[in-house]
Amino acid sequence: MKTLLRHGAISALLLAAVWCVVPTHSQGQDAAKRRLIDHAAAAYPTLARSMALEGVVTVEALVEPDGSVKSVDIKGGHPVLAQAAANAIRRWRWESAAHESREAVEIKFSAPQ
Repeated sequence: MKTLLRHGAISALLLAAVWCVVPTHSQGQDAAKRRLIDHAAAAYPTLARSMALEGVVTVEALVEPDGSVKSVDIKGGHPVLAQAAANAIRRWRWESAAHESREAVEIKFSAPQ
């Protein structure tokens, strides 16, 4: 019984430690998301067409204060589709802001009919 209690106490301490380390987003950060003002569709790659690839690509764009894209970080998706998504997002523009921001983007690719 003492061993069981000891393991429970250790588990509770570990859970508390993990909870303290996990970053949280304040409401102010969520409300500060910038509006996308100009975007072109991502081209469906020829290789993806031959492989009949479909799926979602998740990307994080680092946006300059003037709204242009400074860099693109691919977070998930098939590499063939991800490169096409990144190329398109580099041409997008967001509204101007006082500081750089990180904008999460998801692009869905479907095989053309």
